[in-house]
Amino acid sequence: MELTRTPSTKEKALAVNLDQTVYGSFAEIGAGQETAANFFKVGSASGTIAKTMSAYDMKFSDEIYGKSKRYVSEERVMKMLDHEMDLILERLAERANATKFFVFANTIETLNYHKTNQGHGWIGMRFQTEPNGPMDECVIHVLLYDNDSSLQQQALGILGVNLVYGCSFLSDPEELMLSLTDNLASDRIEIDFFRLRGPNFAHVDNRLMALKLVKTGISRATMFDADGTVLQPQEALYKKNILILRGRFRPVTLVNMDMLRVGLEAFMHDEQMEEDSIVRISELTLHGLTDESGIDDKDFLQRVDILGSLGQKVLISDYRRYYSLAGYISQLTKGKIGIVLGIKSLHQLFDESYYRDLHGGILEAFGALFKSNIRLYVFPSYQPESKSMFTLKDMDLPSHLDNLYQFLCETKQIVDLHPTNIEHLAIYSDNVLTMIKNGESGWEKLVPSEVSEAIKSKSLFDYQQTE
Repeated sequence: MELTRTPSTKEKALAVNLDQTVYGSFAEIGAGQETAANFFKVGSASGTIAKTMSAYDMKFSDEIYGKSKRYVSEERVMKMLDHEMDLILERLAERANATKFFVFANTIETLNYHKTNQGHGWIGMRFQTEPNGPMDECVIHVLLYDNDSSLQQQALGILGVNLVYGCSFLSDPEELMLSLTDNLASDRIEIDFFRLRGPNFAHVDNRLMALKLVKTGISRATMFDADGTVLQPQEALYKKNILILRGRFRPVTLVNMDMLRVGLEAFMHDEQMEEDSIVRISELTLHGLTDESGIDDKDFLQRVDILGSLGQKVLISDYRRYYSLAGYISQLTKGKIGIVLGIKSLHQLFDESYYRDLHGGILEAFGALFKSNIRLYVFPSYQPESKSMFTLKDMDLPSHLDNLYQFLCETKQIVDLHPTNIEHLAIYSDNVLTMIKNGESGWEKLVPSEVSEAIKSKSLFDYQQTE
């Protein structure tokens, strides 16, 4: 079977230029000025470009698009798409019967002179798939990792061409998304937000598209609001205080809710903050979503739906190790961060075999994990033989780690949680799931009422209604 070759950036730009039905405008503000240039350089741009617009000064940009709270933001790129498409439809109405109009827009921050910032940007395209057809839209957020601003601009130009080409010629949503990284090495960019919407894409569940970003390695993490809306993590968590609980949530049980509730109370007390200043996140790792057959999309959506019904924001990541998760979250916010985990997970953190691939071993990992704004809140386990709780004081570690452990406890970087519902400690998600699948009674008492109602009404986790 012949393999299809990925077209080069020049070939993609020329293919768009030679299609006489595709016509529109480019608006690029900030540091991203490369996309339209790629279409000019390959020739025949008059067949594609109605207008290019570049605004670097903020006052000029504000006069054109109106003011925004942040210049490199989703809000800004949406205003650009609205404004430029209104002009296209107003000024080129006579071409509407034979033209598929589009508007491409981006707002970008590349690496500064001192290299003290993170290059990133919002890129969007509003487009028709047929003349006089409805408008569809694709919006992405990209992180730029090249260590040189000119290389970041080059990457943006390639990405921009990929987006224009994909929206013009690729009707399959997943194919379009995957094509965005064509001709770009994986260490140059990360796309951590992707949204495709419009009448021709009404069937697309953007939560699944976001999951595919992480599954395919295009992104390390993605995030959803409680209502299922896909969020860009940096915008959602900017300057926020964050409390995060990692789990499989298959399903959410009363002990999961206890961990969040007790963890929240301790976090508020330790950091002297109000509840409304804290964003609560339930995190699922790719590892936690994967079984012997891979990741089941239906199962994934069920877990996200249930967490959403409880008002939880959801983070999906491939940061399997806690120090990697902590490093990621601390890049998103300068606020306080609390990580809630079970004591068994804490014990694993002190297993030095996990850090054999790090030159600095456990100390390197803990240096990344225990930053000044991060605390671990540790939930105890239950010991049925002694009918008692297993807490921080019961931890048994190799003697050479004792001083490190005591230091972290005494400085309150590791904090004991004190649950009030001791009986909930005997609840395990796997047991509850087995009860649901086997049609056993009593599982309803082991999960929150909202979860029980959702499982029954939507037949989640293979639940079968009994007569």
